[in-house]
Amino acid sequence: MQVLKLRATSRSFAPDPIPAQTLSNLLWAAWGINRPADGKRTAPSARNWQEIDLMVVRADGTFLYDAAANQLRPVAAGDHRALTGVESFVKSAPLTLLLVADTSRMEGLEKYPETRQWLWADAGFISQNIYLFCASEGLATGVRAWIDRPVLAKALSLREHQVILLAQCVGRPAR
Repeated sequence: MQVLKLRATSRSFAPDPIPAQTLSNLLWAAWGINRPADGKRTAPSARNWQEIDLMVVRADGTFLYDAAANQLRPVAAGDHRALTGVESFVKSAPLTLLLVADTSRMEGLEKYPETRQWLWADAGFISQNIYLFCASEGLATGVRAWIDRPVLAKALSLREHQVILLAQCVGRPAR
């Protein structure tokens, strides 16, 4: 009940980096594997497609969260934080999590195209896990959908079947 009471959206972040263990815990809470025997995750996924990729955008680069190995894999060098949204605060948050759908994992999409919209629900579940973790750890967070998707996708060399859904800044609350 306390975490739900503390859940809030922030648009103001201190520049302090997020410690590695906190980031690891955040990623696991957001979209980690909590049932290793069958690869199930901390958030539900329609038809168990697990089509959402979680990317970490920091000053030192952009990384893909590999839940099975609980590691970050490099995606793109350089600081792309400013490209993760149109608001001025996005470039100063220590990290932004990108929720990117890989539609190639959505089996049956051709036969049932209306199921494509389910990826938004899956992204919402993950985003809420991020909110709840941040509330529990005293971190600030804010989800956004206002993103210049073509520019960011090009900077990260995303493929046509990878769709940027949401961006969510995370950091210590501004003082």
